[in-house]
Parts: sequence; structure tokens; C-alpha cells
Amino acid sequence: MAASEYDEQFKILLVGESGVGKSSLLLRYTEDTFEDLPPTIGVDFQTKKVTVGGFRVKLTLWDTAGQERFRTLTSAYYRGAHGVLFVYDVTRRESFESLKEEWIAELTRYSTYEDIIKVVVGNKIDLKPRRVTKEEGQLLARDIGALYIESSAKESIGVDATFLDLVEAMVHTPSLCTRQNANFSVANLNSRDEAATFCNC
Repeated sequence: MAASEYDEQFKILLVGESGVGKSSLLLRYTEDTFEDLPPTIGVDFQTKKVTVGGFRVKLTLWDTAGQERFRTLTSAYYRGAHGVLFVYDVTRRESFESLKEEWIAELTRYSTYEDIIKVVVGNKIDLKPRRVTKEEGQLLARDIGALYIESSAKESIGVDATFLDLVEAMVHTPSLCTRQNANFSVANLNSRDEAATFCNC
């Protein structure tokens, strides 16, 4: 895609423990299909073009490996990221705790943008039994200044909303918009209700 075909380009990371469904979320969003995918090796990369209020955005989506042996590799990908999805599996308590203990700290350490947009994603809500409540996820998101949403890549629940909320928040953050476009004004965007944008409860 030529630069003239979009108004802004954003880099988005999906991070979290191995097996929480990051690759499946990305596949559902980019190709609207579901597969039970093997663990990502290193980093996978996809692109997608979206339009928000007439503003054309090219997304570069980085699906990072959750295994410990790849952590030194994936830490470099935080640099230059405009948005990040912190993904956990609602049926695996340890995947939620690891966000608090490891992944959020990594973002603080390596992120380039102070205003990077964060989304906490409770994935696999189609599975039982649930080990992390919605309220706990919302509290974590509130504590780190993040959006919150729950999703199921398998059932296609909340996936598009996750990325749409993230993109809308990024285009409303002037410090993240690096390209100058005379035809674009943040004030002209068709904003959704603020409560819906920042908490899909």
C-alpha cells in the first residue's frame, strides 16, 4: 500500500502468555476465520487497512511469542508501537497474573510513546470454568489507564470492537499521529459514546 493511500500508520502489538489466543484474535480480525494455531515462533506480522470517520489508517499488527525463550527478541518490538493489546485467557489465572507481573512492566521499560494506547483483553470467554472475573479485568485496566474488553476469537465476540476501540483512541491522541494531513481534523471524527469507547463492559 502506497503512503498516499492512507492518512496515518499505526503499529500495534499483541502481548501476553503463550496460548492465550493472540494469534487467533489476529486471524479473526484480519481474515475473519478461526484456527487453533500453534504457538508463535518469535514474531508474526500482518497489515490491515481501516477507515475511521473518513480517516484512512494502515495498521501493522505484531503478534509476539509468549514463551520465555523469545522474550529478549520481542522486547525490541515495543519500540515505536502506538498501541498494545494485553491479552489473557479468562480460564487461566496465571495468564492474568503474568500481565501484572511481567508484560505491563516490559511496556513501561521499552515503550517509545508516553501516550501509547493500552487495551486489556480477556479472551476465550466461550470457555468454562472462568478463573478471572470481568471486574478483576476492569480493575487492572483502570489501574494502568487502559481500555478493557472481553472477547472470543472462536465465536467472533468482541474482536472487531477490540481493534476499533484501539484505533479510535489512537487517532484521538495527537502525539501518536505522525503524518500531517490537511484534510484531517480529529474534531471531525465520528466519535462514539465515551463510555462505550473506553469500557466495553
